[in-house]
Amino acid sequence: EMCIRDRRERGLTIDLGFYKFETKKYFFTLIDAPGHRDFVKNMITGASQADVALLVVSAREGEFEAGISPAGQTREHAFLAKTMGIDQLIVTINKMDTVNYSKERYEEVKNQLSRLLRIVGYKVDEIPFIPTSGWEGVNLTKRTPDKTPWYDGPCLLEAFDTLKEPPRPIDKPLRIPIQDVYSIKGVG
Repeated sequence: EMCIRDRRERGLTIDLGFYKFETKKYFFTLIDAPGHRDFVKNMITGASQADVALLVVSAREGEFEAGISPAGQTREHAFLAKTMGIDQLIVTINKMDTVNYSKERYEEVKNQLSRLLRIVGYKVDEIPFIPTSGWEGVNLTKRTPDKTPWYDGPCLLEAFDTLKEPPRPIDKPLRIPIQDVYSIKGVG
């Protein structure tokens, strides 16, 4: 609730939010990590706990370009995710409603992002790039061919089921992210 209230008041995510959902194949815990540069520490905490990543980029003119610029957050998050050992990625090219579901804009964003992700070390041919509109619910839980007739890939929910369960490093040392430290006085 605090995360949602912060987001509504400030227009951005600050704290990590944890949400559970199921697909036909898997049970997921979604870690909603902040994208804003002021809260990169929180994003790293979330990424350190993740097996896979959902990278949401904007199709809106200027917003995408700012994200992949040298100081951009899309660029930083892609590098951080790979550094944290996240090898599987799903990309949604969101806000497609703001560009009238333009196939040309989708291709432009996909191509530029593919170059960046290849540099970071991802196998781009294994990544689904899904054109979405969170505002209009396009290609999220079901395919929306009336809005994106040129797209024949999976919707976001279907893409989650294409992920492979990562191997568990049970032969390696235990790794636990520490979020906060409390000092309780007078307890011994």
